[in-house]
This record gives sequence, C-alpha cells and structure tokens, in this order.
Amino acid sequence: MARDDNGPQPDSARPLELLLSRPPKERADASRNRATVLDAAARLFAAHGVEAVSMDQVAKAAGVGKGTLFRRFGDKSGLAAALLDARERVLQEAILYGPPPLGPGAAPAERLAAFVDAYLDYLLEHLAVIRMSETGSPGARYRIGAYRFWHRHVAILLGGTPDPDHSAHALLAALSAVHVTALLPELGELRIRAGVLRLARSLG
Repeated sequence: MARDDNGPQPDSARPLELLLSRPPKERADASRNRATVLDAAARLFAAHGVEAVSMDQVAKAAGVGKGTLFRRFGDKSGLAAALLDARERVLQEAILYGPPPLGPGAAPAERLAAFVDAYLDYLLEHLAVIRMSETGSPGARYRIGAYRFWHRHVAILLGGTPDPDHSAHALLAALSAVHVTALLPELGELRIRAGVLRLARSLG
C-alpha cells in the first residue's frame, strides 16, 4: 500500500531529543539570505496579515527572485514554518532541559498540563502564522518536524494509557491553529485553555 504523506507519520521509536528542531546547516551567504527573507516575511505578515501577503511580495521585499524563494521554502506554508522554527526551538528546549513542570522532574500529569499552557501561549502569540504553516498544503501540519516532537512528547507523558499515540494526536487536534482560530471568537482564551486542560486530564 502506498504511504499517505498527508497524515501523521510514526515516530514512536525515536528518542525525543532526536526530534528537536535544528537550525539548517548553510554557507554563511546562504544563511544571510535566509535571514533576509525571513525578516521580510515577518515584517509583511505583521503589517498586512499572513493571508494578504503573496510570495511575490516577500521575494520583492527580500530582493530575491520568486523562483529562489519557492526552491528554498516550497510554498507559503514552508515559509511560515521556517519563520516559526526558532520560536518552536525555545519551547522544545524548555521541554527537554528546562525546569519542571514543563521540563523533566515533575509527574507526567503536571508536565502535560504545563505543556498545554506553554503551547497555547506560543500558539496564541503566532496564531495566523502557525495556521498558515499548518494549512498551506494538504497534510502540511503533519509534515512539520515540530508536530512530530509535540506528538512524541505527549505520547511519552501518556505512556501508561491504552493507546498513547492516538491520545497524543487527539490532544494535539484540539491545539491545531485552525481549531483554535474557529473557537476563539465564541469561547475566548480562558475557556479554550480550560477545555484543553480538561481533555488532557481525561486522556491521562
């Protein structure tokens, strides 16, 4: 059977540290060009909103060709994912090496609640860009390396449950940018936080 690249892919056997986002290894000039593109995208997204900005506008603002932009980032969801990479890495490192309860040293239920709170902080701060990174192409959310990290972390914390992998996907579904964007005007941040925390407790 052909592999479905539009859905989640298994990482159940990989240590969490191996899923940590890493800065791309590039020549100095390539790294500078990447930073220029990402700075231009961040400015345009902040000024006009993610949906209103085209790849043509980003290329023009960064002083690069449109073809170069597409070869480097694929599409606007790839550009959004690259823009989020450094922000994701801060949260990932706090999970791996930071103080409890988000980092090691607390009970799994406490760590799971801390993860939900910390992830929602990150999500709500960058909601439009995260939504673009998750929806720019079919299955984009599940191809992002950060999703595999979040999923593996939650599955480890739910290790004593009947199906940790499925439960982790179920919790992360409630934390998708599309889902939170749709609920935010009706429910507000506090009710969303409380609801996801109740879901996390029920899964554990």
